[in-house]
Amino acid sequence: MNHVALLIPGLDRIGGAERQLMLLAKGLRGRGWRVSVVALSGTGGDAAAELAGAGIAFLSLEMRKGLADPRGWLRFHRWLKQEKPGVVHAHLPHAAWMARWSRLATPVRVVVDTLHSSSTGTGVRRMGYRLSDWLSNEVTAVSHAVAAAHLAAEMAAKITVIPNGVDMDAWRPDAAARAAVRGELAIENEFLWFAAGRLEPVKDYPTLLAAMAQLPSTARLVIAGTGPLEEQLRGLASQLCLQSRVRFLGFEQDVRRWMQAADGFVLSSRWEGLPMALLEAAACALPAVATDVPGTREVIVHGGTGWLAAQGDPRALAEAMTRLMHTSLDGRKTIGEQARQRAFDSFSLELALTRWEALYSDLLQRNRRPSRRAQMR
Repeated sequence: MNHVALLIPGLDRIGGAERQLMLLAKGLRGRGWRVSVVALSGTGGDAAAELAGAGIAFLSLEMRKGLADPRGWLRFHRWLKQEKPGVVHAHLPHAAWMARWSRLATPVRVVVDTLHSSSTGTGVRRMGYRLSDWLSNEVTAVSHAVAAAHLAAEMAAKITVIPNGVDMDAWRPDAAARAAVRGELAIENEFLWFAAGRLEPVKDYPTLLAAMAQLPSTARLVIAGTGPLEEQLRGLASQLCLQSRVRFLGFEQDVRRWMQAADGFVLSSRWEGLPMALLEAAACALPAVATDVPGTREVIVHGGTGWLAAQGDPRALAEAMTRLMHTSLDGRKTIGEQARQRAFDSFSLELALTRWEALYSDLLQRNRRPSRRAQMR
């Protein structure tokens, strides 16, 4: 049985990359692969228990000083020698560097790493990727925008695009869930917008709140997520007199029911890789409005599955949101159906798993013995 080890900085806080790793781990296990998940730090929390229930081994390297913690390196080397995974697949920068440099001491057959964001980060990050590029058999990206940004920054010589996948069976319209949530909120004729994501600068919630202040009083907004800007954003909502129209959910375990209950999904990010929340909204046949930035352009067909608006421009975002609000119910249903069909055709989990299996199998075929460098690319 082929063994793949998925390496990530941590699973205690779940974002887009972590959610995609969980889907990949469980999907590959269901297709007959032996799968292990290795976190650089943390306990794994509920995610570790979920993996165990799916028959997936979880290991934390318990690194408390980042990559400067030698104990984590030693634990990883011992684990590699004992378990001998055929593929080590790293997600996010620190995990990528861990996977790459570790093979110098403990040879492996294949190292793959995935880029999840179109942001190329600091000069240190860019240099880290350039110096270790020769140690990776395949560099992949979740979108063409991510690949283009990293190629332009000369962080890799070649990048293969394998988009994120969404579980189309799990994320789907549900009339019962819609009615239940809207009943809880006592919503009848109001238009319910939903946004999901960490309350951090990259998501640019101030622009979203400023746009909300320009919408009709019938517009409501629910935001799912926690983060360092929560107090500041609550204060801004109060300043804009939006207390009765905007609800902060904090951490929400079941985001899906909110997708199913909403009339529109909104994403105000400054940049994205390939936003999982936007894919999940599409799978739920939920029309979306998002900022016109790399990553979102590959999900939304402007005027077909939703609308794009200039980044950082509250007025432009408000105009796009108003346009969707003024679309008839039948029109919104058509847009939602088109969004779901596009998600099925281009971003389904089954399609993503097939692409990953093909890549792993090809690399294993071309790299039959453990090596201290990427011999075949």
